[in-house]
Amino acid sequence: MTATATSETVVNPGDTVIDQVIAKFCAGDMTLFDDMADDIDFRIDHYRDADTDVSWQQADTKTALMGLFARLGEEIFPQGTRALEVQTSALGAGWHLTRFQQQFFYGQRQREVRSLTYIISHEAERLLDYFRETVTTIENI
Repeated sequence: MTATATSETVVNPGDTVIDQVIAKFCAGDMTLFDDMADDIDFRIDHYRDADTDVSWQQADTKTALMGLFARLGEEIFPQGTRALEVQTSALGAGWHLTRFQQQFFYGQRQREVRSLTYIISHEAERLLDYFRETVTTIENI
């Protein structure tokens, strides 16, 4: 299922687990962890951004991921985030590719930004068990 949005509003976030996790993340709803496997394989990478330390943005258990999200909330998203666009395509066998554009106050830059990311995810038994996000751009606005 594909969810699309205008530049201002997300329309129907879809019924995939990744769409639900993104919607909950944007809403600040920490029940998003209920949608994740205990042994989740999670990592965020940044394309051509050698100045940003992302070594801590990975986890291999739900407990570790909770700590990672706490740090994300403090350092990256102190005022939350707003989805501008979410498009998810099914790749088959539980795999999805999501294009996610968001706007947020970036704690490390102390300014409002827009960011485009691509997420490869896998779900099994309605739980997210694999998540790889590549941040392609972070533009000051």
